[in-house]
Amino acid sequence: MRTRTRTRRGTAVALTMLMAAALGAAGAGSSTAGTAAAAPQTRQIASSVLGTDYKITLTALRSTQYEYAASVRLQVYTQSDGTWKESDRVTVGDVDGWFWFPLTGAGAVCQLSTASTEPAPLTVSLLLTPSLGCSEPTHYVIKDGRVYAD
Repeated sequence: MRTRTRTRRGTAVALTMLMAAALGAAGAGSSTAGTAAAAPQTRQIASSVLGTDYKITLTALRSTQYEYAASVRLQVYTQSDGTWKESDRVTVGDVDGWFWFPLTGAGAVCQLSTASTEPAPLTVSLLLTPSLGCSEPTHYVIKDGRVYAD
């Protein structure tokens, strides 16, 4: 009878260790998948080219912390050897201060106005939500490829 008890215990211990190893491997696999999923989803929501001087883009970046939140990145590019190269970037408003779905839907950009002057004035207004309407305009100036608050 002792032999059967030892065999059962040995089998139970082996099965427990096998399950723990399998669960550990599954956990390791899921943590790797979680890291890959952490890259923010992005969507360009507007772009404007000012002659050969500047290219301006607005990009929505979905938050990795909050499901419905987003940030907006304003990038300025200048021409160099026939290609556009980023010269500056700023965050419009607060980090994660916007809502993803209004930013990436129809009518997301309420106002994006610029002028081909030096310095180049830039005004941005974005949709907060359909019920709230548009944000107050934010004013910038682009000078020598750099963005400054106006």
